[in-house]
Amino acid sequence: MDNGTTLLLGLEGLVVELVDVRGDQLVVQVATSPRVVPVCPGCLVPSSSVKQWVTTRPRDLEHGGRRIWLVWRKRRWRCRNPSCVRASFTETVPAVAPRARLTARLRECAGAVVADGGRTVVQAARDLGLSWPTVHAALVGHAERVLPTEPQPVSVLGIDETRRGRRRFTRDETTGKFVLTADCWHTRFTDISGGQGLLDQVEGRDHTTVAAWLLARLKTWRDQVRFVAIDMSASYAAAVRLALPHATIVVDHFHVVQLANHAVTELRRRLAWAYRDRRGRKGDPEWDARRALLRNREDLNPTQEAKLIDTLTRLGEHGVTLLGAWIIKEKLRDLLRLARTRPDPEQVRAGLYEFHDWCAMSGQPELHRLATTIERWWPAIRAFIATGITNAVSEGLNRVIKLEARKAYGFRSPANQRLRIRCATNRRTRGHLKPA
Repeated sequence: MDNGTTLLLGLEGLVVELVDVRGDQLVVQVATSPRVVPVCPGCLVPSSSVKQWVTTRPRDLEHGGRRIWLVWRKRRWRCRNPSCVRASFTETVPAVAPRARLTARLRECAGAVVADGGRTVVQAARDLGLSWPTVHAALVGHAERVLPTEPQPVSVLGIDETRRGRRRFTRDETTGKFVLTADCWHTRFTDISGGQGLLDQVEGRDHTTVAAWLLARLKTWRDQVRFVAIDMSASYAAAVRLALPHATIVVDHFHVVQLANHAVTELRRRLAWAYRDRRGRKGDPEWDARRALLRNREDLNPTQEAKLIDTLTRLGEHGVTLLGAWIIKEKLRDLLRLARTRPDPEQVRAGLYEFHDWCAMSGQPELHRLATTIERWWPAIRAFIATGITNAVSEGLNRVIKLEARKAYGFRSPANQRLRIRCATNRRTRGHLKPA
């Protein structure tokens, strides 16, 4: 029967013979348990002939705040099978792999604290007393075990992009202007309908890259995708039409309202230059009202709404034009608000006609461009009104991705970044964010 110290150590196949305290470290002398039968790994034939004794010193997890060094004195056995290519072999146990400098549980812990515990590789290496390459290799091994190689079927797929690092510019010697030379992006695929979270990431955001990932999936997997939520990206739309021609593209209200707010801002800036011959600044009524112009009407109390209308009306013609742009934005929001209400088709058509009518009467190029974009993407927007599907799950992953990048002070290797991000964004799926 194993003694209490052996049970406390908890390494199957090893028994404790002596424990020596050396400062803040514990040196534990262990031996192979008598229950372990020496079997040649080459021919699986047991041996009873001892050739020599060898000593290994693998590292183990801390115990009681002290680091543990194991001193394992084990036998080297002769293989008596004439047909075996191995002449000898050493004793092995599952807790310590052959020729390993770490125990299996220390290596598993090193990978788990990074993938599931939210630590960086540097911090985990510092806490466990290991090197960066050792912890990173443990992370890769842990990720291979816990992350699925192929995603499970999904009915609603989300596609979105994330910038990887900063854009880089170089100066053109001929023109003297700065030219964009590096603009790195990652495209990520998210399970919106189920609980798989982030499915995968690929480098780039062009239609060929996205379509290649989709076409690499099995046809049975692609056939089950019914809806694909994207932003208003022509590249993503082209990739979906190529790889998933049966799926319905959905553009949610977040990106549509964002586009409308951008049109209002562009109009305000152009009118400021035309009216004042300079850009807007503090003290200009339209500049002071810039935040109110981007807010939703229901978020303004009656006093704030009356102040906005009065301020813009007093400015004259360009103020009234700006007020009309704000009303057009709210007309578009009224149309999008019909989502999840099972609206009558006639009600949707009436809301769309009213929006286009206001844009046409405005006479402003920014609002005409907004109406043209809405018309081009109307089938996808109409799908959002009918289904209420949004890309919020994909957008919500941006916070986690940026947090991982800040903790690591950026990533030089795109492969390492994709691995860390996938581990971080799937913690909830693996049950590591539950309060229990």
